[in-house]
Amino acid sequence: MEGRTARTVVAWVPDFPVIAGGGTDGEPVAVVDRDVVVACSAAARADGVRRRMRLRSAQACSAHLRVVERDLAVEMRAFERVVGHLEATVMPRLEVIRPGLLAAPARGPARYWGGEPNLLGRLADAIAELDLPARAGIADGVFTAALAARRGQIVPVGGDAAWLAPFPVGVLGVARLAELLNRLGIRTVGDFARLPADRVSARFGAEGLAAHRTARGEQPRPLAVRMSSDEHTVTHRFEPAETRLEATAFAVKALADRLHDRLAAAGAVAARLEASVDLADGRRLARVFRHEGRLSSLAVTERVRGVLQAWTETGVMGDGPERGIAALTLRPEQLTQDAGRQSALFDDRHTPEEIERAAARVQALLGHRAVVRMETGGGRAPADRVRLVPFGDVADAHREADGPWPGRLPAPFPATTFPEQVPAELTDTGGRTVAVAGRLALSAAPALVTVRGYGRAQVTGWAGPWPVLERWWDREGGRRIARMQVTTADGRAWLLVIEQGRWWAEAHYG
Repeated sequence: MEGRTARTVVAWVPDFPVIAGGGTDGEPVAVVDRDVVVACSAAARADGVRRRMRLRSAQACSAHLRVVERDLAVEMRAFERVVGHLEATVMPRLEVIRPGLLAAPARGPARYWGGEPNLLGRLADAIAELDLPARAGIADGVFTAALAARRGQIVPVGGDAAWLAPFPVGVLGVARLAELLNRLGIRTVGDFARLPADRVSARFGAEGLAAHRTARGEQPRPLAVRMSSDEHTVTHRFEPAETRLEATAFAVKALADRLHDRLAAAGAVAARLEASVDLADGRRLARVFRHEGRLSSLAVTERVRGVLQAWTETGVMGDGPERGIAALTLRPEQLTQDAGRQSALFDDRHTPEEIERAAARVQALLGHRAVVRMETGGGRAPADRVRLVPFGDVADAHREADGPWPGRLPAPFPATTFPEQVPAELTDTGGRTVAVAGRLALSAAPALVTVRGYGRAQVTGWAGPWPVLERWWDREGGRRIARMQVTTADGRAWLLVIEQGRWWAEAHYG
């Protein structure tokens, strides 16, 4: 079983942003990003300061709190010393999740060091050699291993779900979801995991479904579909070799933008991102970051810049005549279909994460179909060609927009299409209903049209009728209808349909 199950080891340096910012456990320190506490020292926690707390609230809890603005590049530069030491002494390939937290496949290193318990001990000892506190954990998934690292535990093979079950739902990291689940009486991860997945998707949307997969001990993003990463790799070459950090950081930002554009165009997301530099002296240096579709171009730039600065300060980059960076490459790894994220619904001022949280919150309060997006589909009627898909769902692909669709209404298309057909009447000058014969001949010239909710108006012109025979082979679902376009004296134009002798309004043109 162990040979077939992927295992993950996670090493954690507690309060690393505080350490990188020059703080110690003996003084109350809070690392703040946009007025929100992202890390705090033990002394600050003793005063009541907590992560995700607003700065003003934190200062109210601790009168002598020292506030440090977060600098991710500085944290990456400081953490690179830890990563480099572990690569040289414990295991060769690591993934940086964030400064202070890293992960790696556990199977190979565990065999080398004589088992998973020995691997945990070796990791902790190696980090302690740098005078830093450390904890480590092993589990099947990254999330469970990171949680196990806080306790220094090893989760049995296949036991992620059972191990997570007693934890409160707040550990899943989705604050609004946890708040709502608590109101519903679902207070533990195990209770949440026992809910049917389809019900979770309908009630809580994409964000809730991802948390549900985590609660069940599954990978939050399915890995069934893999695509080549080489075609999405981006490279920038410097001629001559670049020695200035600022110029290199500018190139990283441009590369990250290109990479994200390529992945978005391919509908893909990368689990990991490798940043590598080819040096002028022929050497190659690389660092792997955990991505999972959550790192913006700026976040990638800050991480790579911090690593490059650390390599420069420690002399890894070299200082001889043949120094500098000849090429910079970003390579996405473990690509999968991006099935859990949506494009921006409103404008570029909001990040996708903010939009997802807001949409999921509305769906949780008002229902799964409370937030929808439009998808163009195929069909003969105008209403068939535009479908509203709930946020977080993937539209069905069985109705191709290009057709062919015999009998489809040609352009110009209606300005407004009714979700359901509105009852209507089309009468002649004598007040009799206008009928359509089998050979599409009108029983009389239309004189008046009445649409429920819009009143009655005089007909000034018409076109049609046009026959439509849908699903003629299906006795239950077949339809035989005719459509007409009618203009009226009040300036409106209607798309009418007659079925089994009754008139309906499908849409209007203005």
